[in-house]
Amino acid sequence: MKEYLLLFASTVLVNNFILSRFLGLCIFFGVSKNVNAAAGMGIAVTGVMTLTSMCVWAVYNLILVPLNLTFISLVIIVLFMAIFVQLLEMIIRKFAPALYQMWGIYLLIVATNCVILGVPLINIEANYSFAFSTVHAFGAGVGFALALVLMASLREKIRFADVPKPLEGLGIAFILAGCLSLAFFGFSGMISI
Repeated sequence: MKEYLLLFASTVLVNNFILSRFLGLCIFFGVSKNVNAAAGMGIAVTGVMTLTSMCVWAVYNLILVPLNLTFISLVIIVLFMAIFVQLLEMIIRKFAPALYQMWGIYLLIVATNCVILGVPLINIEANYSFAFSTVHAFGAGVGFALALVLMASLREKIRFADVPKPLEGLGIAFILAGCLSLAFFGFSGMISI
């Protein structure tokens, strides 16, 4: 159990996919203008990433490896990503139309997001067990959500600040992302697996 907790904490804080590996920045900058939209997107990405990793692990280890078809693993990952994002889109459109409107095009970008693609690939490369792979994917999603909500709250606060004209918009957002990345870098000596 200790290994799973360390993996989860390490993935959320130390090896945060946005702030240390810089994956998934398109959604990070696009949706982080509103805390509610950011929290919802964080939950959605966490769900899609975890479900995709679980299914990819099962298909890869139970079907592709025994049949020596591991070369199509990337196709399988993209297929599961597309399936889960399509299901998510239908559910959000039906039950939360306001959130669907807030996310706009960024909901479809989840289907091609490099962080959702990267986590199953890392799990395959590291040869994680099913449980380890699931915890890693869930931790990556929680870390993604945490970074997204922190960035959105900072961007909401900075709206009321005197930002120099050339830095308004994405300029100040990149500076905030760099500061967040440096802050999360401080966790690197605390947790190691």
